[in-house]
Amino acid sequence: MEVALFLGGIRPLPPENRPTGIFKRAVEQPVWLGREGLAGDAQADRRVHGGPEKALHQYPITNYAALARVFPDAAATLVPGGMGENLSVPGWDEGNICVGDVFRLGDARIQVSQPRAPCWKIDGRHGVAGMTRHIDGHGLTGWYFRVIEEGEVAPGCEFALLDRPAPEASIARLWQVWRTHRPTPDELDRLLQTPGLTESWQGKLRQRMEWLRANA
Repeated sequence: MEVALFLGGIRPLPPENRPTGIFKRAVEQPVWLGREGLAGDAQADRRVHGGPEKALHQYPITNYAALARVFPDAAATLVPGGMGENLSVPGWDEGNICVGDVFRLGDARIQVSQPRAPCWKIDGRHGVAGMTRHIDGHGLTGWYFRVIEEGEVAPGCEFALLDRPAPEASIARLWQVWRTHRPTPDELDRLLQTPGLTESWQGKLRQRMEWLRANA
């Protein structure tokens, strides 16, 4: 499987020219992957992007074709790197990636930590209205990794699954349960205990579980 890597700085996002890090360029040389992500990569709003629990973002290649069918006017920009991701590898999507999965990426080890909640900047990046809402509604989210062992990575480097502690907790299932109007509290409870799930997502699931039990 051919690994592609992307990084970028901060630039204005039309039409309001608010700062964004969603524009990425392909990496052509080896780069260091640290706890905060790829050396040279930047995020404009650190409240919702970046940091140790969102150090690396992967987006499925197959999602681009699905989006291009719905938003044909944006097809030219719906290519790997177009969602601001750092990592693109054929064959992986929300259905076969699970929270807690540990992968070897080059000399580094990374762990799936949570889905990526789609950002309003996606519409601006691709020049269409409604893409963010469509991604949210259809679970075309991608996901984040934390870095558990720093190391050098490069285009075409190894990307191999090392451990899967929660095979029932795919990104697709987590997103589907989260968006269900009234999921069962027990299902929320099981998901929030998934090894490797971020504390922020554990808190969201726990809060909703407790509300549903209190309002049964």
